[in-house]
Amino acid sequence: MLETGSPVPDIVLEDTDGQAVRLSDYQGNHAVLIYFMRSMSCPVCNRHVHDLIRRRDELAADNVRVLVAVPEDRHAAAEWKARRQIPFPVLTGRRGTPHEMIGLSRKVFGSLQQSGTILLDPDGIIRHAHGATMPTNAYDRKAITAAVQALGTRA
Repeated sequence: MLETGSPVPDIVLEDTDGQAVRLSDYQGNHAVLIYFMRSMSCPVCNRHVHDLIRRRDELAADNVRVLVAVPEDRHAAAEWKARRQIPFPVLTGRRGTPHEMIGLSRKVFGSLQQSGTILLDPDGIIRHAHGATMPTNAYDRKAITAAVQALGTRA
């Protein structure tokens, strides 16, 4: 898993339209919060995404862009995004999963995909990084809120 205080590697993901999304594209402009879902069918992960949706105005006021990364393929991600009316970009991996790219690997004999969150400041430095095998532990709202407030990026 990526570590707090380190620069984010230039990871290239793909949105549901098939367009390349580089995390470096956000540098200098916005902080970025990426939520890595265990799977689109995970009810706990879906509740976390809905919390992000409820908080989107608050996060936007803090100049934070939200991205949701899923381990499934682009076509399945596009269907899920449309069906659930997700207002954020939903990202998949171009080669492998987004999770593998940041070190959120499968645990317990390869059967459970880890989930987690990463907050990047506008300079591309990781200000919050948290992953967990159990999705109930992967989204720490209080820690995310504290990390966002520490950025001091309110627009």
